[in-house]
Amino acid sequence: MTLSTLTALSPLDGRYSSRMTALRPLMSEFGLMHRRVQVEVEWFIALTDAGFGELKSLGEVSRGYLRSLVLRFCENDAKAIKDIEKTTNHDVKAVEYWLKARFKGHADLEAAAEFVHFACTSEDINNTSHALMLKAAREQVLLPALDGVVDRLRTMAHTLAELPMLSRTHGQTASPTTVGKEIANVVARLQRARERIAQVPLLAKMNGAVGNYNAHLAAYPEFDWEAFSRKVVEQRLGLAFNPYTIQIEPHDYMAELFDAMTRCNTILIDWSRDVWGYISLGYFKQRLKEGEVGSSTMPHKVNPIDFENAEGNFGLANALLAHLAQKLPISRWQRDLTDSTVLRNMGSALGYALLGLDSLTRGLDKLEVHREALADDLDGAWEVMAEAIQTVMRRHGLPEPYEQLKKFTRGQPMTQALMQGFIAGLALPDAEKERLLKMTPAGYTGAAASLAKRV
Repeated sequence: MTLSTLTALSPLDGRYSSRMTALRPLMSEFGLMHRRVQVEVEWFIALTDAGFGELKSLGEVSRGYLRSLVLRFCENDAKAIKDIEKTTNHDVKAVEYWLKARFKGHADLEAAAEFVHFACTSEDINNTSHALMLKAAREQVLLPALDGVVDRLRTMAHTLAELPMLSRTHGQTASPTTVGKEIANVVARLQRARERIAQVPLLAKMNGAVGNYNAHLAAYPEFDWEAFSRKVVEQRLGLAFNPYTIQIEPHDYMAELFDAMTRCNTILIDWSRDVWGYISLGYFKQRLKEGEVGSSTMPHKVNPIDFENAEGNFGLANALLAHLAQKLPISRWQRDLTDSTVLRNMGSALGYALLGLDSLTRGLDKLEVHREALADDLDGAWEVMAEAIQTVMRRHGLPEPYEQLKKFTRGQPMTQALMQGFIAGLALPDAEKERLLKMTPAGYTGAAASLAKRV
């Protein structure tokens, strides 16, 4: 059986493969190979600039050629590395040999070929590559997708800022809000979540087999290797330098990043479920898509499938992200290999998060507010005015206001006439009584509109 979107084990590479186009070049094994080549090239060029007597500084032509190997890295290059790995049975060594083979015909590079991967352990290359992969995925794919959702929600919050809606605390009728304010709550939460994701520093190390520059100092005892490594990591690769590691960078930053993403996904699960409920209540309708079927037997169905898909995929993302965050910072003594196979699943974890964002965006684009349903719901819930009435009664010193309203309203069907009749019998100043008589559930939304417009 040939591998295709129909035979792929993962739905990310099968049913949903078209939605992974932006992430696939960055978080696949191809993406890892690409970053390994980048790190090996930048480390090599940096060594040629270090002033070692055995290694001449490269000219601009040779520098440009080496960096072109990174810029033009393609699937054929990755396949060539994979072919070398069949012999080496070591993926990083295969990259080293592939790069050295590219030196042929370039005299200055051939003369310096043994400085490729000089003093490096595989993890010097891998940890920096993983950080570069995460940096690209975060900045080029995930944050833009999240920003798209936040921008869409913010527009909805502003547009619907003044549209009243009945709240439901514990699933029961409660003080009214506005549609825009409830969406603004989500926007505010997501803004904080986005900041946490964006602010996690992506750490890397280039310090040898157990983090002590042993081989480096054996070759050049007087050279400041820590300063050199920091410069490569920070200035050439654009990452944050970690000076204290074992053989591997300990992955604490990854756990922090994945935890931040999990928090964000949890907010989006919460919102997906709320929208699902609002659609069920009739507060939102969904635009019809020509030819789409909601049920194989019930022709009337228009299901909230995008929000259900979003919820499910954010859940899958969180399951993987949680395992990554809990497992990766743990390594026996100076190194074990359990992180290596787990790290290969970062793309899947981020892929499910991206799929959730894509599904949520599709769902939001279909939503239409059902104003009549919102108005009818409010008009049938006059009991929510009890809060306002008893609070005004408290202000004016009337006896047992809460208890009076509790006895009058709790568990009782309530209408506008009944509620206004209760108000008419209160010993309140005429102006206050008149104000209360004019209040309706639709107008009892407090500062909701102004709060919604502020996000």
